[in-house]
Amino acid sequence: MNKTETTTPYAQNRQQLVIEGRELSFLDIGQGPVLLLGHSYLWDSDMWAPQIAHLSQHYRCIVPDLWGHGLSGALPSNCRNLKDIAAHMLSLMDHLQIEKFSVIGLSVGAMWGAELALKAPTRVQSLVMLGSFIGYEPEITRDKYYAMLEVINNEQTISDKIINTITPIFFANHPKTELVEIFKEKLKHFDSSNLDNLYQIGRMIFGRRDTMDDAHLLTLPCLIMTGVEDKARSVLEGYLMHDAIDGSEFVHIPDCGHISTLEQPDFINHRLSSFLSANFQV
Repeated sequence: MNKTETTTPYAQNRQQLVIEGRELSFLDIGQGPVLLLGHSYLWDSDMWAPQIAHLSQHYRCIVPDLWGHGLSGALPSNCRNLKDIAAHMLSLMDHLQIEKFSVIGLSVGAMWGAELALKAPTRVQSLVMLGSFIGYEPEITRDKYYAMLEVINNEQTISDKIINTITPIFFANHPKTELVEIFKEKLKHFDSSNLDNLYQIGRMIFGRRDTMDDAHLLTLPCLIMTGVEDKARSVLEGYLMHDAIDGSEFVHIPDCGHISTLEQPDFINHRLSSFLSANFQV
């Protein structure tokens, strides 16, 4: 997406790391136990602004922009799935010489977050998954999203029609107008040179493996939260993950759609603080 350093929150805390020939952009702000935050598809690190302001008072927040999003570069050529993205995020933590950390992810951020917890179980201390599902994408929604990706790929633009189709998926039934307009503007000004990355990452997300097969291996403290009006990830999916992950906690987010960090920031901040204070102190 088109953004500049001067308009991005916390620009002075932004750094870059080259991974497999591509530049990964990330925020590094605060001190204390380390949190790695992963944003939603089609968004970027700005999505976490209310949480960064709150959590960075007591934690060190590492907030990367996903490949092809925000200020990060293109997808590395050999990146094929969410396991590869998890490996890249582990490389980021290695670079920063961070041994132990917790992962907080929304949507795809939680999907690769779960893969990272499975890949490095002695390092990931706790896991928060908001508005996500680590099982297969249901066939009906997968095919619908694939069809939209094909249109974007063929037209090499995100048309107004696609924007108007996508936007309601991310918000509650009666969303804040400001949030909706901000998101529409992001899509309208999405960097056309990143559309191939958008297509490839979308195929990775909606064609992901069934990580639920390994859910029994997620023995770390785990908090699952889903908006009661989330159209992208249902409350039922949250319950399925809760049932599959022993000892996990499940929370309904009231009056909320998919982008809970911006729709219900105070609720999310309170729940995150409570969970982290009980389960993550290094």
